[in-house]
Amino acid sequence: MLPCINWLQPFLALISSTLLTRGHNCPSSCLCPDHHTVDCTGQGLSRVPDSIPLDVRRLLLSNNWIPWIPSDFLVLYSDLVYLDLRNNSLSQLEPGTLSTSSRLVFLDLGSNNLTEIHSGTFGESRSLIKLRLGNNPYLSMVGTDAFIGLTSLRELELERNGLTELDVRVLEPLPSLRILRLDGNPWLCNCHFAKLFEWLTENLHKLPTGMEGIECSLPLDGRRVPLSLLSEESFRECRGTLSLTDYLIVIFSGISVSVVAIMASFFLASTVHCFQRLSKGSKGDEEEGND
Repeated sequence: MLPCINWLQPFLALISSTLLTRGHNCPSSCLCPDHHTVDCTGQGLSRVPDSIPLDVRRLLLSNNWIPWIPSDFLVLYSDLVYLDLRNNSLSQLEPGTLSTSSRLVFLDLGSNNLTEIHSGTFGESRSLIKLRLGNNPYLSMVGTDAFIGLTSLRELELERNGLTELDVRVLEPLPSLRILRLDGNPWLCNCHFAKLFEWLTENLHKLPTGMEGIECSLPLDGRRVPLSLLSEESFRECRGTLSLTDYLIVIFSGISVSVVAIMASFFLASTVHCFQRLSKGSKGDEEEGND
C-alpha cells in the first residue's frame, strides 16, 4: 500500500498545484507580483487584456493606448478595488461601464481624451473614495447627475480640463467630499459661473490651492484673473437675470392672465348685452300697455 501512496504523491502534488494556480495566470507583457495585482503599465497595449484573473484587486493599465473599456468589464472583476487607466486614449465612457463597480475605491482616468462625463456614469460606485479626471484637455461637459451615488467620495480631481462652467448640482450629491481640484480650467466669469463661485466661497476649505489657484476670464476683455480678486459683488449684475425656467414661468403667467382677462371681458360683455335686451323688452311691454 505504501508504494502506491508514494507513487501517487507527485501526481497529486501536480494536480493541486495546477488547481491552485488556475485563475491566477498573468497576461502576457504584464507583471503579477501577487495573486491580486496585475501590472500592465507602459506595455503599448491597444486594448484591455483578456486573460486577467477574475479575482484581481489592483489593475494597473496606465501609459498605454487603450481607446475604450468594454461595457461589461467591471461585471467580470467584481473584487476590483484599484483601477489605474491614466494616460491612455480613452475618449468616452459607455453608459453602464462603471455603474457596477460596487467595491472600487480608487479610479484614475486622468490624462486621457475624455470629452464628456455623462449623468449616472458612476451609478453604483458607492465605495469610491478617490476619483481622478484631471488632464483631459477636451473634457468640457459634466452631466448634472454624473457623480450621483458617490456618497463615499472624498477626493475629486477635475483640474486642467476644458471646463468653462460647472453646474453646482454636480457637486451637491457628494456629502463626503474633502478635496476638490478645479485649477487650470478655462473658466468664464459670467452669470453661469456665479453660483459655482458662491459654492466655492462657502467651501474654500476643500480647495487645496485656495481661490488663488483658480482663474477665470472676464467677459469684456477676456483677461484672466484669480478668483481671489473677485467677490460676490463682482457678479451683482447676475442677480437680476432670469433662468430659462423663470422666463417660462413669466411667459406662462402672462398668457394665463391674458386668457383670464379675455374670458372676464367676454362674460362682462355678455352680461351687459343680456341686460340691454331685457331692458328693451321691458320698455316694449310698457309701451304696448299704454296703447
